[in-house]
Amino acid sequence: MFIDLITVELWGGDGGNGAVSFRREKYVPKGGPDGGDGGNGGSCIFIVDPNLRTLADIRYHSIYKAGRGGPGGKNNRHGKNGEDREISVPPGTIIKSKIPDTVLADLVKDGDKFIACKGGRGGKGNSHFKSSQNRSPRKAQPGKNGNKGIFQIELKLLADVGLVGLPNSGKSTLLSVLSNANPKIGNYPFTTINPNLGLVKFSEYKSFVMADIPGLIEGAGTGKGLGHQFLKHIERTRVLVFLIDINDPDPNESLNILVKEIENYNLDILKKPRIIVLTKSDTMALNDQRNLPDYQRISSISGDGLQSMVNSLTEFLDK
Repeated sequence: MFIDLITVELWGGDGGNGAVSFRREKYVPKGGPDGGDGGNGGSCIFIVDPNLRTLADIRYHSIYKAGRGGPGGKNNRHGKNGEDREISVPPGTIIKSKIPDTVLADLVKDGDKFIACKGGRGGKGNSHFKSSQNRSPRKAQPGKNGNKGIFQIELKLLADVGLVGLPNSGKSTLLSVLSNANPKIGNYPFTTINPNLGLVKFSEYKSFVMADIPGLIEGAGTGKGLGHQFLKHIERTRVLVFLIDINDPDPNESLNILVKEIENYNLDILKKPRIIVLTKSDTMALNDQRNLPDYQRISSISGDGLQSMVNSLTEFLDK
């Protein structure tokens, strides 16, 4: 299941208490204070794992708690630090505070980290409070509480190329033919209900990542039909491919619908390079007399035009 938005509660570990202790050695009946400091609490840390593609792994964990710091000991022994709680997320994860709704971190590369809730500092032992007026202090600090918070975790896919089209325009079929992806394919609208990623190899050592988002409908740009949830996944792409069924009554009108919905969602997306492609060219009737626009034509079934389209994409990606 593709999960791209969840809410979690995080608890940084509390710091351990400082110790009250005094030296007890033979021939030293009144030794000085030797209480050690408490250990620091563990922190809750988000870290990018490139092997993850969705937030499904943390869907069922609504609360994460880091370890508490251990108490200080005698002989100035420092308490054990609490264990950090690392939460693995896929590349492209955005961390937001729940209240107010503010972006705190954008994790895009392997190993990127964000400390969301820092653990509390361990309390000082009584050895810190010795003075000329008080040589036997009987006080120590308690550990500080760890930070706590509620966070919204959002995923925006990282891909080089984004496929955009109306329902049943051939996006999933194209992705399955060009890449190693295995999206659900059917000859009916809304077959794709989740975004899919595929790796397209165009030479022995070069490749790019292609994203297929569910088909857009009129009103998607203002949120209709989960439009916002889908459109956000093309915000990070470098090149857009507008796919239009060659059998649409008016391909230009289909293109206008797509452009309008993206414009309503985020005008900056339309600043990206784009190519426009007519799909399913193998299904076009021989006696079709329509004056079709001069867009690239492909057939994912016969393979016609696919290499030319990939070449166009690589030219943009190599710039």
